[in-house]
Amino acid sequence: MASRFVILHHVVAGGEHWDLMLEHGGVLLTWQLAREPIDAASLPIPAKRIADHRMAYLEYEGPISKGRGQVVRVDHGIVNYVRFTERCCSVELLGLRLSGRFCLVEEGGAWSLRTVEYRDTT
Repeated sequence: MASRFVILHHVVAGGEHWDLMLEHGGVLLTWQLAREPIDAASLPIPAKRIADHRMAYLEYEGPISKGRGQVVRVDHGIVNYVRFTERCCSVELLGLRLSGRFCLVEEGGAWSLRTVEYRDTT
């Protein structure tokens, strides 16, 4: 069975961000992004590695418990891992809006999402 990904738009009282979640080993590896990663022009985007999330977030939209805002799915699809290390996650995303090869890379304690090869889905 193929692994999946989801991008959630997370609106909280203090602002908004996007969560990129990649299915891996029974959890969703999660990075918080300051901007929506919908086309190659929006990249690179600074990313923050946050705690793994439950698989339920692949399908979830709505309020987050304990007053932590609301989430809406803005994209979802298949993820194929090209390279996976502690500081580099190179993936091929096949989504409804975001498709191509991308790399989440950590350098000097800071993560970023970068384009390797973008495919226009329009």
